Amino acid sequence: MAELDADLDHIIPSSVLPPFWAKLVVGFVSLVCFARSYDGDFVFDDSEAIVNNKDLQSDTPLGDLWHHDFWGSRLSSNTSHKSYRPLTVLTFRINYYLSGGFYPVGFHVVNILLHGGISILMLDVFSVLFGGLQFTSRGRRVHLAPRASLLAALLFAVHPVHTECVAGVVGRADLLCALFFLLSFLGYCQAFKETGNKEGTHSSTLWVLLSIFLGAVAMLCKEQGITVLGLNAVFDILVIGKFNILETVQKVLHKDKSLENTGALRNGGLLFRMTLLTFGGTGMLYVRWKIMGTGPPAFTEVDNPASFADSMLVRAINYNYYYSLNAWLLLCPWWLCFDWSMGCIPLIKSVGDCRVIALAALWLCLIGLIFQALCSEDSCKRRILTLGLGFLVIPFLPASNLFFRVGFVVAERVLYLPSAGYCMLLTFGFGALSRHTKKKKPVAAVILGILLINALRCVIRSGEWRSEDRLFRSALSVCPLNAKVHYNIGKNLADQGNQTAAIRYYREAVRLNPKYVHAMNNLGNILKERNELREAEELLSLAVQIQPDFAAAWMNLGIVQNSLKRFEAAEQSYRTAIKHRRKYPDCYYNLGRLYADLNRHVDALNAWRNATVLKPEHSLAWNNMIILLDNTGNLAQAEAVGREALELIPNDHSLMFSLANVLGKSQKYKESEALFLKAIKANPNVASYHGNLAVLYHRWGHLDSAKKHYEISLQLDPVAAGTKENYRLLRRKLEQMQKKDV
Repeated sequence: MAELDADLDHIIPSSVLPPFWAKLVVGFVSLVCFARSYDGDFVFDDSEAIVNNKDLQSDTPLGDLWHHDFWGSRLSSNTSHKSYRPLTVLTFRINYYLSGGFYPVGFHVVNILLHGGISILMLDVFSVLFGGLQFTSRGRRVHLAPRASLLAALLFAVHPVHTECVAGVVGRADLLCALFFLLSFLGYCQAFKETGNKEGTHSSTLWVLLSIFLGAVAMLCKEQGITVLGLNAVFDILVIGKFNILETVQKVLHKDKSLENTGALRNGGLLFRMTLLTFGGTGMLYVRWKIMGTGPPAFTEVDNPASFADSMLVRAINYNYYYSLNAWLLLCPWWLCFDWSMGCIPLIKSVGDCRVIALAALWLCLIGLIFQALCSEDSCKRRILTLGLGFLVIPFLPASNLFFRVGFVVAERVLYLPSAGYCMLLTFGFGALSRHTKKKKPVAAVILGILLINALRCVIRSGEWRSEDRLFRSALSVCPLNAKVHYNIGKNLADQGNQTAAIRYYREAVRLNPKYVHAMNNLGNILKERNELREAEELLSLAVQIQPDFAAAWMNLGIVQNSLKRFEAAEQSYRTAIKHRRKYPDCYYNLGRLYADLNRHVDALNAWRNATVLKPEHSLAWNNMIILLDNTGNLAQAEAVGREALELIPNDHSLMFSLANVLGKSQKYKESEALFLKAIKANPNVASYHGNLAVLYHRWGHLDSAKKHYEISLQLDPVAAGTKENYRLLRRKLEQMQKKDV
């Protein structure tokens, strides 16, 4: 659009207008804004999607990625989140392989580079949206709006709402989706490069099919990708077909016979392309639905309270209020939060709530823009506003709650693509403002100020995403009523060993959300460790009462009941946990401990064996089996179990120690000595390792070696009564031997 570019002539310097320099500037700015996050930790959802996701590890077959959700669970499971993003998980797996493990730097660098590439690609997209589609005789697309597309791309590159997608590793799903979304759109544009001959028609069809394929790839990165087909259709009808919605409506209302001659309706090529897009989209949705298996995911009321409201009016008001909050995040991205659920946004229950003003303001703005997009006499203005609104609204539709319930209230990550539409509308607004004012410098200053402020906010926010502690604490000022914020801070403090502070935050989380079972479970665990068993039992009992299938809470309740000597109740709790989670090795381990306390040795061994079958690297279960068999005199069986365990976990020093004790009792001194020394080499500061090796040497007759390791053991643990007594006996024996020699 030459007119819009002329309006921005005094704002965008001509020196950066050549495509190469424009892309260099946009790429550089986008990288600088988020570079601070390159050495950040894995935070928030990264733990589940990456660190705890077995699909990233080489021992998981690649084929499993196509049957698992984003978090590594089977899609057929009732507990699956149904987020089907196998290509995103595949990139995580490649990252894991290239990094040689869970080293976050490589993951973060890829995200930053992806955002830079997408920002550069936005230059081409905005060039089409602002300037229209025109090709040279050689088939190269002409950049008709270089200033407008550069400004919009810069606004996109520095928008702080993108921080979650770029600085949070799981945001790669949105980045990859956006990348293939834009490639699909640009591929669709290539379908109009050659027209008027059979070769052109054939080439056009191939480009449309390629665009549909890239849309499918985008959807395999994140579900939002399928919406590119809708944007392609809107672009084709309005830009290529030059369809005038207002004119057509007027003809329909006046029953104008000329309606039959409307170009878009008589265009066979357009109808053919719409048919391809329709069949392509329908096929993608059908395959996606079949893959989901058991239907849509089940979300809880705390995830999206408005969707559980009984009144349709209350649901509609709150959905529209959520839209207004999303619009505000695009307009003023200063108050950002990693999570907006759990009371962060209280439900609007009546039209008398003052927050209704926000959704009224949103719709006034939208109606004004729609009116201008439909009724303006300027065809270029109509096109830009319509495409800007299309880019803003169409990619947001999957998150709108209009077609299905989503598992969040507000999520900054879903605004990554819609923000392109916002940047387009904002650029058009700056052009209009510049056109209607004689003083260009204030407009330029405002634009520069917005770019600098947003870039600064990106840098600050990227720093907050570098660690969970900073991220969670930054949310307190934005969402102080969000129970999940307090829960996450408490969990972080508990992991750091600060139980007193963790208890305070867990209690606040439960106060804000009395049905927050995960906070109750974690608080109950800490109270259990502090021997406050009665309150721990009350909390865990309440948690399983609220959520009867909460297996972890049942197991922890069993541990507390076991400590309270309520053995029958503990066994019942463990059995209930296993009923709700059949593959639960930790619960089998704790059940085995209960049976051992009750001297039900066979049951204990069976429970621990189940734990090791489900989790072959369960060191504690293996150790307990060896120790129980050792204590009951079954040395041969204990030795067999110990050897089996060490084959599976060859570097576990505690297993070496337990097996060394058994071999020592079986008078296999040489092999026992080797295992003791290997265990000590792996962990030299364990007093019992030296003490038991000393006992072995004592029995074996290597008294000097025994004396040496008794002394090391007592240096590490001076109050160990058994070691002190053995050392006293050894010294007496050495003294007697010296006297005898004299």
